[in-house]
Amino acid sequence: MSITNEKITIMLADDHALIRQAWSFMLNADKRFKVIAQCSNGEEAIEKARLHHPDIIVIDINMPGITGVEAVKEIKKVSPRSRILAASQHVHQGYVSAMIAAGANGYLTKTSEMEEMFTAILEINDGGQYICREIKDKLATRFLYNEEEEAAEAKLSQREIVIIDLIRKGVSSKQMAESLCISQKTVEVHRYNILKKLNLKNSPALVNFINENPHMLWSKVAI
Repeated sequence: MSITNEKITIMLADDHALIRQAWSFMLNADKRFKVIAQCSNGEEAIEKARLHHPDIIVIDINMPGITGVEAVKEIKKVSPRSRILAASQHVHQGYVSAMIAAGANGYLTKTSEMEEMFTAILEINDGGQYICREIKDKLATRFLYNEEEEAAEAKLSQREIVIIDLIRKGVSSKQMAESLCISQKTVEVHRYNILKKLNLKNSPALVNFINENPHMLWSKVAI
């Protein structure tokens, strides 16, 4: 971690160069911070974390190659003292949970003000956790109005999640049955129940749903 009176060193990981450049400019303009590395994908983030050991790593979830979730898990191994702030366009609680479970110390949406990024960096650098106001407000609204809409992933069993992952990878029902040591009829029953629980018509609709909600697999299936 940074020594008192020294600047907090920061690495930025995002596949959009313009975002990295804007963040770097604003962070370096503040005397408390110094951006020492930038990268555009998860693999590069892991390697640069290993090389530079920054105090703070600001990382996106969706990047080319491995996901931010996978990258965070590896970064914690190669640079365990680095504190990690996820920065994403996603506001769904599943994304937040997946990143925190992987080892992130905070979560910020990309619609947050720059001052909130500064606050988040300072808080996690001091050993705390930080969840941005937008996410907190969303959760508070659900609680205050007693919304009972169950998250789609909460409806599914672990076995159903595994089968969803196999469907996404294009594995046939016969191959699933063999790899899971169950009958093909049981696989078909699982497929039917999955579609029913998610209110989807067919497997292509399921694949589209998973592509739009990848956090469902991040937190449930080994990746």
